[in-house]
Amino acid sequence: MLNILWLFFFVIAFVLALFQWLVQGNAAAFPELVQSIFDMAKLSVTIAIGLIGILAFWLGLLKIAEKSGLVNLLAKALAPLFRKLMPEVPSGHPALGSISMNMAANMLGLDNAATPMGIRAMEQLQEINPHKEEASNAQILFLVLNTSAVTVIPITILLYRAQMGATDPAAVFLPILLATCASTFFGLLAVSIVQKIDIFNRVIATYFLVFAGLIGALVWSLISLPAEEMAEASSALGNFLLMAAIVTILLYGWRKKIAVYEDFVEGAKEGFKVAVTIIPYLVAMLTAIGALRASGALDAFARGLGRLFGSLGLDTRFVDALPTALMKPFSGSGARAMMLETMDSQGVDSFVGYMVATIQGSTETTFYVLTVYFGAVGIKRIRHALACGLIADLAGIVAAILLTYWFFA
Repeated sequence: MLNILWLFFFVIAFVLALFQWLVQGNAAAFPELVQSIFDMAKLSVTIAIGLIGILAFWLGLLKIAEKSGLVNLLAKALAPLFRKLMPEVPSGHPALGSISMNMAANMLGLDNAATPMGIRAMEQLQEINPHKEEASNAQILFLVLNTSAVTVIPITILLYRAQMGATDPAAVFLPILLATCASTFFGLLAVSIVQKIDIFNRVIATYFLVFAGLIGALVWSLISLPAEEMAEASSALGNFLLMAAIVTILLYGWRKKIAVYEDFVEGAKEGFKVAVTIIPYLVAMLTAIGALRASGALDAFARGLGRLFGSLGLDTRFVDALPTALMKPFSGSGARAMMLETMDSQGVDSFVGYMVATIQGSTETTFYVLTVYFGAVGIKRIRHALACGLIADLAGIVAAILLTYWFFA
């Protein structure tokens, strides 16, 4: 499916650019298209190089956590849950601990920490994957949970709103939380249907109730703060927990008499290798997305939806937020740029400004996550991963639109 989709992006971009040149007389159509492809190819390498240091640091820490047995402790704590969700993963396997740390980082909105942990988890799942070029059920479930991960503290979005002069930067906090919960639920539901997982059994329900209780307590503690302090408190809490995790890993390793420096360096060496490995996958996907965006396909689709909903007599104020929504599954940086442009042109506290911020926080970037995680382990046949990831994206985006109407209309 990915082969067809990738080819489809380039063909659509070519056809639209040809139409603009021959019919609309836009002589710059193809120069802009080709320039966008070249820019995306350059960006792919820039992203990979930028990941080297982050990957090296976190893979070094994860090596200490693995050798000290800390990862195994996390895996054992979550073993009953993952025995139901990922029955093919052995109980207590190190991958379960890495998955736990990745999901915790995602919930705190700490992307720089989540990506290396996620790649490590995918590598460990690959070790027990009997078909090395085909994504296993466990890898697909993990990827969908990652791309739809619940973000309890959307630090980046709150800070962007504050920088742009929002009167209440944290006004979107609760809508984002509800939207990303919807994304995660429907993503997990889609995977469970395909993989025949009973997500309503007692064990999974118990874990989810505990998780919901913890989120509820955190939300209650944050929304009780004055609005202007919530973004600052969220950022401080997230980074405190991140630093606490770093120190805990190091002290636990030292207590277990692990050579923390040597083991850190051993793990950090893997960072460069992983970053180089994902470059071809990033180039392939980002150039296709760049071509699609430069051709105007996304804008044309958004305008078409606007006319369709307008003809049905529905409120079309959400149409101005559709470019951000359509870009979100493809490019995190592209969606962020569209969000900022919309907030700048329409107003950060406008209805559309609220909506693009909520959409941006509702879900992850499916194509980027799929490219990086599967590319790092050489997965070529992705099976139902993309379809389930896009279902999670759609659920998060639709929820974000409806919640914006509910909270701000």
